[in-house]
Amino acid sequence: MSDPAAAPELSRGRLNLLILSIVKFNFATYLTIGLPLAVLPGFVHDGLGYSAFWAGVVISLQYIATLVSRPHAGRYADLWGPKKVVMLGLVGSLISGLCILLAALTEGQGAVSLVLLCLGRVILGIGQSFSGTGTSLWGVARVGSLHIGRVISWNGIVTYGAMAIGAPLGVLIFRSGGLWLLSVIIIAISLLAIALAVPRAAVKGSKAKPLPFRAVLGKIYGFGLILAMGSAGFGVIATFITLLYREKGWDGAAFALTLFSAAFVGVRLLFPNAINKRGGLQVASVCLAIEAVGLLLVAAALDPWMAKAGAFLTGAGFSLVFPAIGVVAVKVVPQQNQGSALATYTAFMDLSLGVTGPIAGFIMNYAGVSWVYLLTALLVCAALMGTLRKLHSESAPQRE
Repeated sequence: MSDPAAAPELSRGRLNLLILSIVKFNFATYLTIGLPLAVLPGFVHDGLGYSAFWAGVVISLQYIATLVSRPHAGRYADLWGPKKVVMLGLVGSLISGLCILLAALTEGQGAVSLVLLCLGRVILGIGQSFSGTGTSLWGVARVGSLHIGRVISWNGIVTYGAMAIGAPLGVLIFRSGGLWLLSVIIIAISLLAIALAVPRAAVKGSKAKPLPFRAVLGKIYGFGLILAMGSAGFGVIATFITLLYREKGWDGAAFALTLFSAAFVGVRLLFPNAINKRGGLQVASVCLAIEAVGLLLVAAALDPWMAKAGAFLTGAGFSLVFPAIGVVAVKVVPQQNQGSALATYTAFMDLSLGVTGPIAGFIMNYAGVSWVYLLTALLVCAALMGTLRKLHSESAPQRE
């Protein structure tokens, strides 16, 4: 992809506006993800009569599809240019909305409705992969690789900003018009985003020969494992917070999701230069510790506000984990391969989110939902230990 030499000379305000003009398409994709997020687990569990395991499967299929399609999204972005990949991602969001519409119309036929939901989640996962990867690479191509950290941060802000808006809004829409109205709004959002993307200027794909997938994986898998363990906290908040509230007899699960996302966005806005000043591994260490504390609070919650405080801390901690570790990870490959490295690194989060739902649902069925959050907190602590070990090995040569 092109890497404009003039990009580093842009003012901070102009740079942010240029990035936002691209990542807004990822905002649209994640809005279509966030709208049904607090609705589908309850619809599958209560409306269709399936177990918590199947509720987890429906949510996690999206992440599994994203994981499988992520390397293809990166390769096609290199071959075709990122704009075409983003357009395909938005079409995926549109088709997923159509599948939800059909699932709503066939609610009386439980198996048919479930299959349609699963199909829609798979297509949405592919759309998320193409849109998320495409907007990152499109943004880097427009502003230059020197600003890759800023592009990652803004892409994350719009991602979880969309989820913060989408989760409670989806509940309100569902209560007003059911799954049918929710699906129509998802379709409308996708069509609007496609219409806005069509006239934007494209950027050319890169002609440099990329490293093979195995070589990239070999260089960054250690960073990816840390990301995968840290991402589990997001997975259990997004998938099972509604069922935790239902088990406890509380209201306000959608607001807990909003607090998680608001904390995520707030930390990135309040500390935009933390990674540059402190280093990615040091920032990630602090963030993983905060995330673990948040998950422990949710696990031990005795009232709704304790759970909300835990969700807030989990979002605040998880906020900078991805960019902090990611900035370090992409530096271990040549600059012309950083797009492939970023896509491969992101795939570890996809893998984590893909397996979190079914595994956590299995644990919930036998031990209760609070144990899900306790075990996830321990997993995040393992990620913290791995980060501290890398930080120690990185600083050791400097002390010698």
